[in-house]
Amino acid sequence: MFSINPFAALSATLSPAVMQGYVIVMIVLVAVGTLYEVVHKGSARYFFRTMRKAKDARPVGGGELVSIAVQTAVVDVLASGEFCNAKRRIAHLLGMYGFVLYVLATAVLVFNPTASAIWAQLWWLGGLMVCAGGYWFWFFIRVDVAAEGSSPFRLMKADLFILSMLASATLGLLWAGSGGGVGVLFGLYILATTVLFAGVPWSKFAHMFFKPAAAFEKRITRANGTAENLPLQTRDDPEQQKRHSMELLQDAPMNMGLGIKREAPRHY
Repeated sequence: MFSINPFAALSATLSPAVMQGYVIVMIVLVAVGTLYEVVHKGSARYFFRTMRKAKDARPVGGGELVSIAVQTAVVDVLASGEFCNAKRRIAHLLGMYGFVLYVLATAVLVFNPTASAIWAQLWWLGGLMVCAGGYWFWFFIRVDVAAEGSSPFRLMKADLFILSMLASATLGLLWAGSGGGVGVLFGLYILATTVLFAGVPWSKFAHMFFKPAAAFEKRITRANGTAENLPLQTRDDPEQQKRHSMELLQDAPMNMGLGIKREAPRHY
């Protein structure tokens, strides 16, 4: 079962061109949705405005720029270095790499029905990784569930991405495990996948494109001294002290306020 292309069974009912056309439409929807979000939420204006503010800052040399790009790719993107919580980082990495495998293997299997069995295995692996990381996050790691005691079944608009991704992967695995073919499970699988890729303007899907750019821009501002006009992790520089809006914080010790990290926030 794990070595069989689940989309090959569709050829008895659907022409391969139908599924291939569907994949192309989903790619177009992601591109259009991301561009819409860039314009609607002003992401591009934000980055250009930040670049203009930094034009008088210390110039960053070519070698340093390459080093920053490598650090961003390795630490912030590939290793999800933004997460201090180990459990959340592992769940995020499972979901991220699982989703990449799942989508890539889907495209290969749809456009090449005779692809090597390894692609079918990668499709299953990717889907299982998405489910493992996604359900772990949803039921045990989410802040409003783990720290605030809210029900894991409480739904918000911001949950569209994670829920549609989990629905797509879960229904896809159930559909393939039942033998594939056109039926109710296949219809639900297509519906969930369509919501996932067509819902980009209303979900957090596009953040996977924005976050690397934001991480790179943040490292650049730290290197050129502008630091997004925020205080750096030091208070021995008078210029950094002035950046604190509260006079109390200008001469405060660096470890002030870190007592909250001594225990898990479970006081609901």
